[in-house]
Amino acid sequence: MDIQDIKNRFGIIGNSPLLNRAIDIARQVAPTDISVLITGESGSGKEVFSHIIHQLSARKHGTFIAVNCGAIPEGTIDSELFGHEKGSFTGAHEARKGYFEAVNGGTIFLDEVAELPLNTQARLLRVLESGEYIRVGSSKVQKTDVRVIAATNVDVFNAVEKGKFREDLYYRLNTVPLKIPSLRERKEDIHLLFRKFISDFTFKYRSPNVQLTDDAQSLLIQYNWPGNVRQLKNIAEQVAVLEKDRNVNAEALRKYLPAEERTSLPTTLGHNKSDDFSERDLLYKVLFDMKKDMMELKKLVLGIVNNGVNASTIDEHSPYINQLYRDTAHSQNELGPSSTLTIHQAKRESDEDVNITEEAEEIEESLSLVDKESDLIKKALKKHKGKRKLAAQELGISERTLYRKIKDLNLN
Repeated sequence: MDIQDIKNRFGIIGNSPLLNRAIDIARQVAPTDISVLITGESGSGKEVFSHIIHQLSARKHGTFIAVNCGAIPEGTIDSELFGHEKGSFTGAHEARKGYFEAVNGGTIFLDEVAELPLNTQARLLRVLESGEYIRVGSSKVQKTDVRVIAATNVDVFNAVEKGKFREDLYYRLNTVPLKIPSLRERKEDIHLLFRKFISDFTFKYRSPNVQLTDDAQSLLIQYNWPGNVRQLKNIAEQVAVLEKDRNVNAEALRKYLPAEERTSLPTTLGHNKSDDFSERDLLYKVLFDMKKDMMELKKLVLGIVNNGVNASTIDEHSPYINQLYRDTAHSQNELGPSSTLTIHQAKRESDEDVNITEEAEEIEESLSLVDKESDLIKKALKKHKGKRKLAAQELGISERTLYRKIKDLNLN
């Protein structure tokens, strides 16, 4: 089966060399039984390629199942994948088969594989190396014959260096790497895809066809498309349903593109997060910086009190005092209202000199990291109107981790 036949069979649209290369790799690796790691941005079509590999393999008549590892809570992921025995944990009223047992002889697609906990990664490695696994709550070793195709939208090698992903599992999965190009890497396919989606949606909703002017086509190609093909399809559906003028120009099309993401630059926009800090590390950094500013301010004020300086000296240091106060207030606003520094300074002036009669008083409330974490999660959820996926992206954590933290912190 050649590349064009595969495109026709699986509904793949585009003629980009990078896309054709990815299809060719999938076609070559399909008849073998080795593991494949599919990488690519969210919305680029990684699951489609897992179907290509399965359908062109000798396992095509076996079961195929796709598992989103990031959507399964950490406490139940082992049970979902490997099964459990009756009574092995609270709520296990009967024994249950896991995916690796149910898909025996077929193919399992592990999407967002980098979200797996480390202990589950060790279990998965054993399955890949020997085909053996143990149900939760059992001591009996069982065998399975399953082909594993994994996918991720994160830099797995970087996760390995940070200790968040097992190095031996990475190399075991990455026997054949398959990278799916992003939409901005295949600009020649954007208008073609948009026309196909528009045609499908106008037929579905029985609405007149839509035509793009030249400037609208140019805007479509210049846009960054952070959501890739999924986002393009979503916008095509909006245009097909909402646009009254069926001859769409750039001004009309621009209404459907999120303002903060419109760009002609070939770079990914969004919230830049340092790879060197976790959410907890960032909290520590803010707290330590704020504490340092408080101590500097306290030292300066107490020095003035103890030395009994005159008004001119106070005036000389007042810009520095004010700057420290502004920096501390800024840190407080960044972190939230639960940590407060209040400085009381009183001075009495006479005709000859000025004596400071009140010492600086430092009042500190709780600096609990749990409080700060809870406050940040509330702010992120409020900013994104309760949309947990967007809030998780803002916080730099996975959606599954956010679910767990919301539950642990009893947040509504």
